[in-house]
Amino acid sequence: MSGRIVVVAMRCEECGFDFADVTSAVASGEIVARAESFASVLDRADPEAGPRRVGGRWTTLEYGGHVRDMLVVQRERVLMARMHDVPEATPMGRDERAEWAEYEGLDASELARQVRDCADWLARTFSLLGPDHWQRRLVYTYPERAERTLEWLAANVVHELVHHEMDIRHNLRTGQEGRS
Repeated sequence: MSGRIVVVAMRCEECGFDFADVTSAVASGEIVARAESFASVLDRADPEAGPRRVGGRWTTLEYGGHVRDMLVVQRERVLMARMHDVPEATPMGRDERAEWAEYEGLDASELARQVRDCADWLARTFSLLGPDHWQRRLVYTYPERAERTLEWLAANVVHELVHHEMDIRHNLRTGQEGRS
């Protein structure tokens, strides 16, 4: 598979995110800005609402926990791609973490702080990459197995932040908890 770089989604049909808008020049700033926006919405979540799924949708706290964990996992993937030639990104177990109740009992404001902190940490890691590092590759297995660059990975992080902010805004607007 070496040398095969596949850009899966240039534009997300659900949230309108365009991967081409995130380049190495703006990635760190976009991660911090989008994480701040996500965390600000999470801060407004009703701390008394508690987790309750509707129609299989994740709850606001599950989205918050997922985003926090995604930021940590993506940072480790960046470091792994710097240390090894085209390593495989191990799946993070996003659905399993929710099923295992990893996100039950979380405090929305504490989770918002953690999202901000993890985003700052990941953005710093990206900001330390030299021009030649942005094209380092790793094998990403979702939604299909393909080699991706670290620049694509940064855009994917921003997409996750944008998309899941849309999800929690939907939850808060409709009074529902849950995952689309």
